[in-house]
Amino acid sequence: MTTASPQLLRVLLIDDNPADRLLAEEAFAEHAGVVTVSTCEDGPEALQRLQDERITLPDVVILDLNMPQMSGFDVIQAIRTVPRIRHLPVVILSTSDRPQDVARAYDLLASSYMVKSRDFPGFVQQIEHFVNFWYDCRFPR
Repeated sequence: MTTASPQLLRVLLIDDNPADRLLAEEAFAEHAGVVTVSTCEDGPEALQRLQDERITLPDVVILDLNMPQMSGFDVIQAIRTVPRIRHLPVVILSTSDRPQDVARAYDLLASSYMVKSRDFPGFVQQIEHFVNFWYDCRFPR
């Protein structure tokens, strides 16, 4: 009797900070059996990848707000205007807990807003909750 391998939740992480991308990859590595993460370092790169019809779309996008070339607000606004990708769940992951940032993200149809934990163990726990929630949404039991 063969056991089917679990489906993988595909996540696209968009963050300009190499250290933050590395920390996120480390946190996601604990869930390697159920999630695969690809990264982009800025909005234009992410939008180009998402619009490439040869590339499988992610199940969920994690988006930093504070990026120099194109802010996270600009990226989510662009995502929502492109028919191929406008349906994608976009989760904001930011150090900002400013109410106006949270409100603006939801106005732009963010699926969720997470304020990044200041310590790594807290961040790992956030990622665990993220993976559990989105995996269950994508692959209901």
